[in-house]
Amino acid sequence: MTRGGRTKDRDDGAERRCIVTGETQPKGGLIRFVVGPGGEIAPDILEKLPGRGIWVSADRAAIEKAVAKNLFARAARAPVTVPADLADRVEAGLVRRLTDLIALKRKAGEAVAGFEKVKDWLAAGNVAVLLQATDGSERGKSKLWTPTGARYFSVLTARELGLAFGRQSVIHGALAAGGLAPRVVEGAAKLQGLRKADGGVSAGKDDGVA
Repeated sequence: MTRGGRTKDRDDGAERRCIVTGETQPKGGLIRFVVGPGGEIAPDILEKLPGRGIWVSADRAAIEKAVAKNLFARAARAPVTVPADLADRVEAGLVRRLTDLIALKRKAGEAVAGFEKVKDWLAAGNVAVLLQATDGSERGKSKLWTPTGARYFSVLTARELGLAFGRQSVIHGALAAGGLAPRVVEGAAKLQGLRKADGGVSAGKDDGVA
């Protein structure tokens, strides 16, 4: 146990085992859950809550199976209360986390929104992550391209992207490399597993963002 009552759960390695699939994989593809003080299972999106972590693949079907099969109680080795809408809570938490990260990139001057600004960044080679709203027009979105080595995702609605950029709605956005860009990509990939959006998360030849 570390200072502050935290266990070393999230510090002693980069991989964890999913309680549903039984497979061990990098934490970037998993959601951490903990048992709260009242015995209720709670998602730990930021992976900072105290207690032993219970890990499930970042996939709606996997989370729903864990709920239906009472796998959280088995993993916790104790009776627990599991909210019926747990997958929805995870999705909402991932949306908040992702929009917060994009907002931080924007405040750092490392993100732009709007078709023309994104197009200019693409032409200048400044785009590491291309963002497009799930409910934007296909015609408009098809006019922008994902640079080789960059990442693309379409998992947020125009309203959600708007929240990230301090606007009512945003269809097109882009992030520069560095800083929080890798966390944005990881968060987008997790959210894709919870909601089936058009396009999802895809990559160019390079799977990473510097």
